[in-house]
Amino acid sequence: MATSKDVTSDLIRGNIDAIILCVLADGDSYGYEILKCVAHKSLGDYEMKEPSLYTSLKRLEKSSLVESYWGDETQGARRKYYRVTQAGLDELEQATERWREVRDIIDRLLETTAPAKSAATDGGHHE
Repeated sequence: MATSKDVTSDLIRGNIDAIILCVLADGDSYGYEILKCVAHKSLGDYEMKEPSLYTSLKRLEKSSLVESYWGDETQGARRKYYRVTQAGLDELEQATERWREVRDIIDRLLETTAPAKSAATDGGHHE
């Protein structure tokens, strides 16, 4: 049986590209830093898995929504940084709007204002 946390993770996973675009909209970043930012912004309630992150980054880069470049590290290994493109910012705006529309619909569908009538008492009609 799926736990509440599993279901939440599944719902978030469907929006992972938009989440990464949102992080990168705040500035260029590298993989581990993106993971830390997601965990921080979710107040620790969601931790993106590394394979999910890199699969998404490859997909975003292939779609020209992000670009990558190698950083000039003075200490330690060089890091691959990612930056959002204008197309990525446009996609983030559209994805955010799609999310708001879906959230509003789900909110309305799950809202209980009065006890639901049974199909037997209302003739099976739903308005």
